[in-house]
Amino acid sequence: MLKKYLFIYLFLIQAWQSVAQQPANFTTFINSPHRWVDSTFNSLSQNEKIAQLFMVRAHTNLGKRYIDSVAKIIADEQLGGVVFFQGGPRGHAAAINAYQAISKVPLLVALDGEWGLGMRLADSAISYPFQMTLGAIRNEKLLYNMGREIAKDFKRLGLNVNFAPVVDVNNNPRNPVINFRSFGENKENVTRKANAYMHGMMDEHLLSTLKHFPGHGDTDVDSHKDLPQLAFSRGRLDSLELYPFKRLIQEGAPGVMVAHMNIPVLDKTPNLPSSLSPAVIDGLLKKELGFKGLVFTDAMDMNGVVKYFKNGEADVRAIIAGNDLLELSQNSKRAIAMVAKAIKDKRISQASLDAKVKRILAAKLWLGLDKRQSVMLNGLYHALNRPEAKKLNQQLADAAITLLKGDKLVRAIDYTKRTAIISIGARELTVFQKELENRFDNALKFVISPDAKPNDIAKVSVELLRYNQVIVALHDVRKSPQSKINFSGTVRLFINELANMNSVFCVFANPYALAGMPGIEACKSIILAYQNSDELQRAGAKVILRSLKPSGRLPVTVNTFFKYGDGL
Repeated sequence: MLKKYLFIYLFLIQAWQSVAQQPANFTTFINSPHRWVDSTFNSLSQNEKIAQLFMVRAHTNLGKRYIDSVAKIIADEQLGGVVFFQGGPRGHAAAINAYQAISKVPLLVALDGEWGLGMRLADSAISYPFQMTLGAIRNEKLLYNMGREIAKDFKRLGLNVNFAPVVDVNNNPRNPVINFRSFGENKENVTRKANAYMHGMMDEHLLSTLKHFPGHGDTDVDSHKDLPQLAFSRGRLDSLELYPFKRLIQEGAPGVMVAHMNIPVLDKTPNLPSSLSPAVIDGLLKKELGFKGLVFTDAMDMNGVVKYFKNGEADVRAIIAGNDLLELSQNSKRAIAMVAKAIKDKRISQASLDAKVKRILAAKLWLGLDKRQSVMLNGLYHALNRPEAKKLNQQLADAAITLLKGDKLVRAIDYTKRTAIISIGARELTVFQKELENRFDNALKFVISPDAKPNDIAKVSVELLRYNQVIVALHDVRKSPQSKINFSGTVRLFINELANMNSVFCVFANPYALAGMPGIEACKSIILAYQNSDELQRAGAKVILRSLKPSGRLPVTVNTFFKYGDGL
């Protein structure tokens, strides 16, 4: 009998420990009282409380003077957080250690990591596929795993907030700012993918943010440069743009970033950005949708917000509207003084400020920032480039590859025949070509630049007459793959010519770019690889080598020839 009770006791202890180790629900946690929050709050002056609402920009590739200037701002103003941009892992880690050391209250440290640390640290950390590429994947567990790996990278570097995922439904091919950063045009697919990614990060105790509320997917204006206007009905917004936010808030989303857009149906105030609108944030986001997490603004130095609200007025209005944290004020010292005055003038209540500060402090407690730890600099590069993470990156690429047409032609490839392997848009031999060269007995590789001259094209055309098989790869080598590929008219005509031959095409570019290559629909086989990363090029080569069966589905409609959901 004693053994039986001892077993039950040990079982209950283990169960309690298991529950205790699980992260508490974020939104419940930050809206509950905590001793550390109260004691920290009571130690702050009025200006220090206001400063908790501001996050300053930081780079580590702009020299020591710049890094030190950010440190001075943090030390003088005691801001609540930092948003890191370009630099290197070791530089970022060292700066994070220095900035945390001079902060009275531990800092929120954020980075835009939509495709991981590689979005800002491209040369030294893993870049996972763009979200549009991920939108083609049918197995969401892979995205969940990606979320966990990205969270591990963030935490290893000393970061605790990821401004991701993007949940904008991109149904406008001309969108200059979202586009390939979206999971695609289908609201259900966007929601599923974002949910998996978000929960992967949350389960590793990283604070993630949905962006860009209430939906930036159908604009043709970049809010970094101007104020976009969404002239949609409320019914349209409810059924499309707001759908992922509604669902993911129900799933426990911890953070939401608000975009700078003018939406008359939600707030008729002329030229008022959504980020400054009480109707959009306090009304729609918090009251209607029931969001109880942290609300972040998009960058407050963007023209979309400061064009009509200059000299710090945008900062004050952002707090009045209901935001908790303001990214990248043009002048945080001025903003703190203006907010303090707005409280004295009764534009902002002291109670609302105190509530925001306590929620921010509670978020820091949830992240474990009450226990200060320095980032270890040794072994940092290896830790951010783990073999298991690289393996997952290739699995994601393999799962995204989409065969739009021509399965029979791919299966009929003969590795003994004279084969031309052409990479168009590149300026040197590509990973795709190198992956294929050893499998073909008699192959010649051609590289055609995006601005190739007519004489060069003519020489290749004559040479192709000697080959039995032609494999064509289209590469957009730009850092950001746009809807329009940067090929000259001569090169486009050559692509049209190749499409009317018995060619197999592999497209390492934005899917919308297919619409800018008239005649490509005549091609008998098209493999869509979405972007020009090494992983996607290897995945495309695997299809040609018949070691990978494509399973991806097109996440957007390109034109009447290539529609959402296509894929063999």
